[in-house]
Amino acid sequence: MAQVTAALVKQLREMTDSPMMECKKALVEADGDIDKAVDILRTMGVAKAVKRAGRDTNEGTIATYVSEDGKLGAILELTCETDFVGTNPKFCGFALQLAQVVAENDPADVDALKACAMGESTVEAELTEMIHVIGENMKIARFQRVTAADGALASYVHLGGKLADIVTFKLGKPETAQADEFKTFAHDVAMQVAAAAPVAARRDDVPADVVEHELAIYKAQAAESGKPEAIQEKMAQGRLEKYFKESVLTEQEFVKDGSVTIGQLAKNVGKSLGDDVEVMSFVRYTFGETE
Repeated sequence: MAQVTAALVKQLREMTDSPMMECKKALVEADGDIDKAVDILRTMGVAKAVKRAGRDTNEGTIATYVSEDGKLGAILELTCETDFVGTNPKFCGFALQLAQVVAENDPADVDALKACAMGESTVEAELTEMIHVIGENMKIARFQRVTAADGALASYVHLGGKLADIVTFKLGKPETAQADEFKTFAHDVAMQVAAAAPVAARRDDVPADVVEHELAIYKAQAAESGKPEAIQEKMAQGRLEKYFKESVLTEQEFVKDGSVTIGQLAKNVGKSLGDDVEVMSFVRYTFGETE
C-alpha cells in the first residue's frame, strides 16, 4: 500500500477544494493514486459540491406539492446562484420532489429533511449530486408541511416560482374535494392569496398585536380631526373595519368579481354543492423573505 503523505493530501485538497479528511480517505481508497482519488471525490460529489458551498445563493424557486387526494401538501424554497438555473426545469423539478418528501415525511428541520430517503438515496446525497451536475451551489432555505384531514388543499405558484401559496379548506363531505366546481373555486382562492397578500384567512386569525397597532394608528389619525372622543372612536373603528375588509382573505373582494367576497363565494359554492365549504388558513411564501 502506497504511503499517503501530508503533501499528497495537500495536493489533492488544492486540486479539488475538498475537506482534508475526505481527501485522505480518497487517497487511502485509491492506494495513493491521486487521479483515482479525484475520481472517488467526484463520484462522492464532494469535490465540486464543497467547492461551491461558499457561494451566494440569491436566486431560486418556490415549489408546492399537493397529494392527489388534496389532504397532504408542502411548500418549499430552494435557492441557487443564478436566475438561469432558478428557472431551469431540472432544478424546479428537483424542488418539487423535495416538497413531496417534506409532505410525506414531515421532517422537523432542514437537517432532518436531508436525512430523509429520496428514491434509493437520501435528500442530502441527491442535493449534492444536483450541485455536481448543474454546477451551482444550492440550499434548502425553508419549508412547511400542510395537512387537511377534514377538507382539502389548493396551491398556486406565481411569477415563475417567486411567489407561491397553499390554502386549506374545511369541507363537510369528502367527495366535495373532487368536484370540478370546488376545484375551480379553490384554485381561484389560492390565486387571490398570491395576488392580494392577505394577512390572515379569517378575522380571528389576525394577530392581536397587529390589530392593536393598526387601531392605535387610526385613533391617532382620528384625534387629529379635533372631533369629540365618541366620534373619534367611531372613526377609528370604522378604519379598522376597512382594514379587515382589505386584509382578511375571507372578507376581501374576489379579484375576479368585486361584487362578492371570498367568504360569500365559499358559501355560494357550498350551497351549489350541498356542502359546507370554509376557507381555514393559508401559507404564503415570497422568494427571499425571511420568516
